[in-house]
Amino acid sequence: MTARMSLRSPIRLIAMKQLLAVASCVFVLVAACAATNQRPNIVFIISDDHAWTDYGFMGHPHIETPNLDRLAAQSVLFPRGYVPTALCRPALASLATGLYAHQHKISGNDPAQLPETPTSPGGEPETYRALREKLIAQYDRQPSLPKLLGERGYLSHQSGKWWEGSYRRGGFTHGMTRGFPEPGGRHGDDGLKIGRQSMTPVFEFIDHALAEKKPFFAWYAPFLPHDPHTPPDRLFQKYKAKGIESDFVARYYAMVEWFDETCGHLLGYLDEKGLTQNTLVVYVGDNGWIQQPDGPGFAPRSKQSANEGGVRQPTMFRWPGVIKPGKRDEQLCSSVDIVPTALAAAGVVIPKELPGYNLLPNLKSSSPTPRREVYGETFAHDVANIDRPEASLLYRWVIEGRWKLLLTYDGRLGRYARHHPQTEKRPQLFDLLSDPHEDNNVASQHPEVVARLAGKLHAWWPVTQRQVLTEWSDEPGQWR
Repeated sequence: MTARMSLRSPIRLIAMKQLLAVASCVFVLVAACAATNQRPNIVFIISDDHAWTDYGFMGHPHIETPNLDRLAAQSVLFPRGYVPTALCRPALASLATGLYAHQHKISGNDPAQLPETPTSPGGEPETYRALREKLIAQYDRQPSLPKLLGERGYLSHQSGKWWEGSYRRGGFTHGMTRGFPEPGGRHGDDGLKIGRQSMTPVFEFIDHALAEKKPFFAWYAPFLPHDPHTPPDRLFQKYKAKGIESDFVARYYAMVEWFDETCGHLLGYLDEKGLTQNTLVVYVGDNGWIQQPDGPGFAPRSKQSANEGGVRQPTMFRWPGVIKPGKRDEQLCSSVDIVPTALAAAGVVIPKELPGYNLLPNLKSSSPTPRREVYGETFAHDVANIDRPEASLLYRWVIEGRWKLLLTYDGRLGRYARHHPQTEKRPQLFDLLSDPHEDNNVASQHPEVVARLAGKLHAWWPVTQRQVLTEWSDEPGQWR
């Protein structure tokens, strides 16, 4: 009996070891599945008035952005990312709702001025304030990202630029902006202090979400590198020492690096708290900016324009262990793809009315995305008719592969007509791969491309109340 036991013992020991090994593998698989199914935290980092060229990872010869360069290396990077509208309020509304401006109807920064507005004593007249309220009410009607995430138990925090009333009205559980109708509540008030003065409100919110054991969404949209261009003197002197002659340009470059430093503080805090692995970070800018060398303000064909200097914005998605990093080079991305992708990551059903693509499967697999075209629209700064975005429509554009078609419309210009001279009313066609700065209009050489892309624009959003020229003519273009 003892001999039999001594023979069986090694066999039993081996079997027990095999059983433990199998159990260990099952445990690891279950843990991995749980980690995969765990709802990620979501962080949006949104730059403000920042040209697509002005990053180290995009090859700028002077500007240093080490933190964003590191983020780009860890992310899926779309160098050919775009925002549909090159103006902060409609661009941010699209980032919050996933809709185009003609859909959410927040097409400009402010309602058009009324005759009595400039001279009204004691501030804006009630008639104009009623228009501000009506414009914000357009957002209330939309199924926005913070609202949808809140329904799934997410805590959310707003900091930086925000136009649509208070943070609570925007659907955030926490935030900084008091918003209209509070005094100074036009586009961010207290929220505009983030980054420029402190990162503490965001860090305290992250700590609170951890204490509550809840997933969180952080909207970090600092007033950077937006003017006023008041960087730390150490950074200004750094760029002057690099030989940048214009003080205006040197200050703008310094603002970009200052913004990059704040991004490093935020990403570093995620690391410090052990949150990086389970956090989806999305990076994009609201619109472009080309600094005037001889004074404050932006150059033509940048902010507010439909040119690349206004609408092109490198876009990044980082989620370690889930998204495979890589540069997508010529693939296109639109900011309307961000909301459905974030909702998919959080396990939220994507509303059917959203026009963008859920990129998450492609980000996970490194496969090409389904996007073949990018569409955009430029409206005047002042909204002529809140119910009819067409009233302020100035440009529409579509990009397909190498081609970009830009059409000009006769919408009401408002106070900022100087930014839209509209000297060329004929179709403009650019080969972006050989001419990324749109120096050569080749519409006359490729009428078939113009016709095809104009048809795509009409199918995307049929515009019926504005004048536009969709065929090239050797004569200067004129509206009736």
